[in-house]
Amino acid sequence: MPHRAVYTGSFDPITLGHLNVIERSSRLVEQLIVGVGRNIDKPSMFTAEERVELICRTTSHLDNVEVKMFTGLAVQFVRDCGAHVIIRGVRSLTDMETEFTMTLANRKLDPEVETVFLMADDEFSHVSSSLIKQITPLAGDQELARFVPAEIVADLRAKLP
Repeated sequence: MPHRAVYTGSFDPITLGHLNVIERSSRLVEQLIVGVGRNIDKPSMFTAEERVELICRTTSHLDNVEVKMFTGLAVQFVRDCGAHVIIRGVRSLTDMETEFTMTLANRKLDPEVETVFLMADDEFSHVSSSLIKQITPLAGDQELARFVPAEIVADLRAKLP
């Protein structure tokens, strides 16, 4: 069992799919660090600090999970955390293509860092942060709670009334 692994993403916002990967990953390692980064291709709805707080709130039941912000390359963040394993959640074949390219780049940047893929549970395979941003203005709170942790629905409403 690896001592420490890192799960990186923008988590803007955290979804039930993200939470599923975090919970499952936390059972595979002694310590899981969730690295909150920035997706330079998309404008953020929540600040990095807000995203860290949302993830801390929704993972408070997991004793071995720590949440940190990072900038720059994910593989460098993994090194800085003293880890050698990066965890990536994948939902579809489209995700696999993107993740495969990123994994090859990461192997060139640091051959000591291994990437482990966790397939999303089928009930979350369609859930993305982009979908959440689209449906929040239209969906009721109970409907949103099918996609995001219930404890962040009010935060979503505050950003996207």
